[in-house]
Amino acid sequence: MENIYANKNWKPDEARFSFFRAPITNKVPSRTMGLREAGTYIVSLQAKEATEQVRQAETPQHARSVKNRLLDYVTFGGVFSRCEDSGLLAASGLVCLDFDHLGDMDQLCHTKSILLADPYFETELLFTSPSGDGVKWVTHIDLARCDFRTWYRAISNYLKQTYGLTADSSGVNISRACYLPHDPEVYVNPILLSNSQTKP
Repeated sequence: MENIYANKNWKPDEARFSFFRAPITNKVPSRTMGLREAGTYIVSLQAKEATEQVRQAETPQHARSVKNRLLDYVTFGGVFSRCEDSGLLAASGLVCLDFDHLGDMDQLCHTKSILLADPYFETELLFTSPSGDGVKWVTHIDLARCDFRTWYRAISNYLKQTYGLTADSSGVNISRACYLPHDPEVYVNPILLSNSQTKP
């Protein structure tokens, strides 16, 4: 089956986006980052202690406070001068969809399997959210066809209708921040790993 959504000129190792140091109130990026580097960060121990604190929080409010204070974040949508839509310098061709409160580990694994096997949208990065009961899924989009918001809504609708998966609607903004937690089982597109001797 031909994939009518794929951009044949897509080069995942060239996608760049902004990296921001915690806390979330910091809106100025410290540098740019690529997918492989993000995977290396997630599998490393840099965010391990903070991630554990999020998951040990007694209330959702406490967990949110810990994330906001301790976790670094990225804007997968592109490179920004500030973390706001008007600060966009260059779009990355990436979109991150967030699936929250999936339940137990079996449901998490099932959701990841569905996303990895989708015939139309290739997984570039896939990892468990800081809370431990959600999934962050990064795929690429062809912005020559339509804008970021249209893509986000279209993919969200497709996943809902096809698999019953509900993505967080707040990700529709191209400057949407995504926390980078610790996940030793992060999935990184094998093409990225084959292009480098440094693997996460």
